[in-house]
Amino acid sequence: MGGPMAPDLNPPAAARDFLASIGWGDAEIEPIAGDASFRRYFRIVAPGRHAILMDAPPPHEDPRPFLSVARWLTDRGFAAPEIYGEDLERGLVLLQDFGNARMRETVDAAPESELRLYEEAVRLLIRLRDHAPMDLPPYDLDVYLREARLLVEWYAPALGLEVDVEGYDRAWEAVLGTLPPPGVTVLRDYHAENLMLIEGAETLGLLDFQDALAGHPAYDLVSLLQDARRDVPAAVEAAMLDLYMRTVGADDSFATAYHVLGAQRNAKIVGIFTRLWRRDGKPRYPTLCPRVWGYLERDLAQPALAPVAAWFDANIPSHLRGDPIELTR
Repeated sequence: MGGPMAPDLNPPAAARDFLASIGWGDAEIEPIAGDASFRRYFRIVAPGRHAILMDAPPPHEDPRPFLSVARWLTDRGFAAPEIYGEDLERGLVLLQDFGNARMRETVDAAPESELRLYEEAVRLLIRLRDHAPMDLPPYDLDVYLREARLLVEWYAPALGLEVDVEGYDRAWEAVLGTLPPPGVTVLRDYHAENLMLIEGAETLGLLDFQDALAGHPAYDLVSLLQDARRDVPAAVEAAMLDLYMRTVGADDSFATAYHVLGAQRNAKIVGIFTRLWRRDGKPRYPTLCPRVWGYLERDLAQPALAPVAAWFDANIPSHLRGDPIELTR
């Protein structure tokens, strides 16, 4: 495995022609941060206006899911970026620019805004419940298991652990098999780094929803409140879960589903972050694993997770739950 590759800050070769073809030929192209995928982003600045260029190059990326979910959301009054132009063959999309005010940095700079902004993010999810899910593949047991397996496929081997993979599957099947069928559009990466404060807007702006599925409403709530990238205080998590459940009239089965999906998501993230290091040369991600393990252990303490908790106790001792880079030094 090689070291981390420097990000390519050069715009794609076809960018100039694409921008000219949709009336942005006079624009400057400035690189901005990418994400954990092959997608890259550039700020497009022209006199009196600006936009975001998404570079989602085939065959690694396909911008069509992003476009279809964005249009579904905006048709229902949610703030997804407006689409200014697209070239699907080259994977180029020009989007509305929501600016730089992410919820993450806003809360970090002004802690007194934390409860207000988390409440706003929770109320957005409550609004999403009001709409029948868009026509998407289901977030079902097969997908849950495939994702949860990332932990035994990447984290366990990175630490040289031989684990009971069949028992892992059986434990997850026992707890995930109790979840009700899909009921809402699940955006899947709903957290403070993908929520934008848009000047003059009455709602938070949404980013990074191209992997949306039809699933359980607790999934996006847990991705917000058990955020892999920032510490959400346990008191904030409890208050926001309570707000959600009171507002929609949910019973204890919702709280159970919240922790089941929290455990599933956090197991998946530990696997993904390890893969980003081992396969893709991105050593920043394992440093986030101790936080994710913390959430996972909180979820595993719930009685409904007993089969999965027992598997972890038997296969991954508590002193081997953390940053895989540190643990293999």
